[in-house]
Amino acid sequence: MFSQKDFSLKGKVALVTGASYGIGFAIASAYAASGATIVFNDINQELVNKGLQAYKEAGIEAHGYVCDVTNEDAVNAFISQVEKEVGVIDILVNNAGIIKRIPMTEMSAADFRKVIDIDLNGPFIMAKAVIPSMIKKGHGKIINICSMMSELGRETVSAYAAAKGGLKMLTKNIASEYGEFNIQCNGIGPGYIATPQTAPLREIQPDGSRHPFDQFIIAKTPAARWGNPEDLQGPAVFLASDASNFVNGHILYVDGGILAYIGKQPK
Repeated sequence: MFSQKDFSLKGKVALVTGASYGIGFAIASAYAASGATIVFNDINQELVNKGLQAYKEAGIEAHGYVCDVTNEDAVNAFISQVEKEVGVIDILVNNAGIIKRIPMTEMSAADFRKVIDIDLNGPFIMAKAVIPSMIKKGHGKIINICSMMSELGRETVSAYAAAKGGLKMLTKNIASEYGEFNIQCNGIGPGYIATPQTAPLREIQPDGSRHPFDQFIIAKTPAARWGNPEDLQGPAVFLASDASNFVNGHILYVDGGILAYIGKQPK
């Protein structure tokens, strides 16, 4: 029988990568409000300290660590340390990522590889590190932060689209390979979210008008607005909770309706 307890994360240990701010911070905050113990990492101590301060100000006791998600040895050591100091990870959110907006013919192979390494290899390394303990414990939730670029292409984001498309398929494959061990792996595909990463696309122009891309997104979104990090909190809690125990290999797009919308007819 359904109960509100199905959405509770009490007693769970949730690791959200790159969660010092932005989407990761919003998701981790929602998990804390639902009862989970929060663990996060970032690439350097300065960002970890920034995150710890933000969680403290929000009244959340979080455990912050420095770890590069692309370094397999560092990740394995990190996960081992978390298991000893906090507990076995019940929920992993692969949130850490970057984007480089460069036309494909102008992008170096090194820049392409860097995006793939962080946005696709990172989630693979992190998931690989936590799955054995999830199997032993008899359950686990892995949530990959995908993108509308898991489905669509756009100018200047060839590496990002390739990585996020790959992450969608990695999500489905983890679900396929480890579902029998009561591990659910799903993705969240945010639409255009108002974060520091997207701030340059929302800057007011010198003449007082909205940025052309800002105008484009508003016109393409049935909700007629950018999303907020808080818009991702409910979906993230659902996918981390027992309420989603038979949901596996699914990408939940939280995009204000963009992927369902063909767009307005030109006047």
